[in-house]
Amino acid sequence: MPRLEQNIQVWNSSYDWANNGEEWSEAWGNSEAQWFGSIYPRIHSFLPCETILEIAPGFGRWTNFLRRYCKRLLIVDLSDRCIDACRQRFHNDSHIEYFVNDGKSLGMIPQHSIDFVFSFDSLVHVESDSIESYVLQLKEKLKPNGGGFIHHSNLGMFEAYFHRVELIPAPIRSQLGRVGLVDDSRWRAMSLTAEKFRKFCDSAQIDCVSQELINWRCSRLIDCFSTFANRSSLEPVTPQVVRNYDFMKEAELIRNLASIYTVADAE
Repeated sequence: MPRLEQNIQVWNSSYDWANNGEEWSEAWGNSEAQWFGSIYPRIHSFLPCETILEIAPGFGRWTNFLRRYCKRLLIVDLSDRCIDACRQRFHNDSHIEYFVNDGKSLGMIPQHSIDFVFSFDSLVHVESDSIESYVLQLKEKLKPNGGGFIHHSNLGMFEAYFHRVELIPAPIRSQLGRVGLVDDSRWRAMSLTAEKFRKFCDSAQIDCVSQELINWRCSRLIDCFSTFANRSSLEPVTPQVVRNYDFMKEAELIRNLASIYTVADAE
């Protein structure tokens, strides 16, 4: 499963960023269609706001949209290559601040400064120790009425299954995957589950308000969208947990309409 050192090596060196990460939005048609069709409806209640923190922006696929909904945008990534790319891409945006971290620390973020923290399609590759570290720090980074939305792994819920799949020889496993007979773990973090994320929030005295478990390009609910808010009362909130097996059907519908409802983005 992905370690921090592997993440640094992949995103700094071995991965080909020729399309700036747009290839990961192909199932939706393009990133604009994915943003307005899948992401924005899930986070619209937080936007616009004064200050946003984006963790693990990559080459700025979602930064490109977030920057339009705030007066100040702080982006943090463990890859200096990614941060350099974002700095170049958004050089005209004076309200964006850029930070390289160690994959765990938010020490560079001022206390009680963040209205909304966001991460999508990145922290799924990060193990539970890093996620726990981030969540525990967010209590001091969020404003009293601040909140967030983090896309993370739920692969640990199916640990036994994926361990069995890994025993299948790679060529056979690949063939079975192509015809949908086995699921691919998609380089998700095995040590994390939705339940663990809720426990991290509780330890940080943050309310995990809702969780949407989704089947990211496979049949099992290997991913989770967790929405949370800074705890405003002594009694914790009981999160609403939804199991969405139709997530990729949503993507297919959006893709079918993308060509008539999206336009080339002029940055």
